[in-house]
Amino acid sequence: MQENTELTAYAMDSIRYRWFGKKMHQNSILRVDKHEDGSRLDRVLIRHLGTSRRTLILRLIRKGNVRVNKKRCKPELHLSEGDSIYLPASLREPDQQERTEIPATLLRSVAEMPVLFEDANLLVVNKPTGLVVHGGSGHGAGLIEALKEVKGLADLRLAHRLDRDTSGLLLMAKDLSALRQLTTSFRQRDMQKTYFALVAGHPFAQAGRMQSKLAKGTVRGGERMVQDAEDGKEAITDYQVMMHFERGGFDYAMLALHPHSGRTHQLRVQLLHEGHAILGDGKYASREELAAYKKLGGKGLMLHAWRLRFAHPVTGQSLEFTAPWPENWRSLLSC
Repeated sequence: MQENTELTAYAMDSIRYRWFGKKMHQNSILRVDKHEDGSRLDRVLIRHLGTSRRTLILRLIRKGNVRVNKKRCKPELHLSEGDSIYLPASLREPDQQERTEIPATLLRSVAEMPVLFEDANLLVVNKPTGLVVHGGSGHGAGLIEALKEVKGLADLRLAHRLDRDTSGLLLMAKDLSALRQLTTSFRQRDMQKTYFALVAGHPFAQAGRMQSKLAKGTVRGGERMVQDAEDGKEAITDYQVMMHFERGGFDYAMLALHPHSGRTHQLRVQLLHEGHAILGDGKYASREELAAYKKLGGKGLMLHAWRLRFAHPVTGQSLEFTAPWPENWRSLLSC
């Protein structure tokens, strides 16, 4: 019934436009300008309508309630300058959540966060564990929303994402042109990323490659999980064992990880399938591993985005950044 109602609204808007002119239609049609030429439909709408509407936007696109040039389309459709996007009634009003005041504690945390690099196009920070990178999924605001306010950068955008409990390097673009170049670098695997992880057990092979097909959707305890599935997307990660540790009868190791793709929970799920869950992973590690880790005094997920290597999206200059160890790693790394 909801879908039929939205489609009826689409037809009525078309009639109103023909009879009453553009003014009646202006809130239901979004025109694609030159800055969004080549961008994906879902990403354009999320940028314009707010990250808190991500789930609604994707659902309405898939149901056919959002149309491009009067045709049904998929979220990954690449738009061209001049395209017209029809918005159903539920997406026309300003998002109240987007205007929600950002908590002072979050603004203070972000203001104190180490900035590792900044120029006219890029911003690189060392994200602490426990901080979400964007609002939505139960969070009114995240790091990106707070940074926009603290630094006065309305167009600041994430070039990639880190899980809430993952610490380390986070790269952002200050304009859409830089973002597109960075996205292309990620897609073509020109961007080199290195993570460090502390994992349960001692991996037998000192180096190797993990290959999976990862898909979202499994539910455990009310939470969405990621699993290796035939219909999943390809995920590839190279690893190297750096050090072995043994304390109180519990074995663990430090691994360097080089992902060649960026799937949700990729490193966490692949290491779990290898039999070496990341320490402190409350979503995927076993109760026994979590208990042993806690007994050692461990706290938080032991996954750190340590290094990024890439070409500057504007100048082409080769850049490399590393993020210092978080404090909660030091006691577990001491011999």
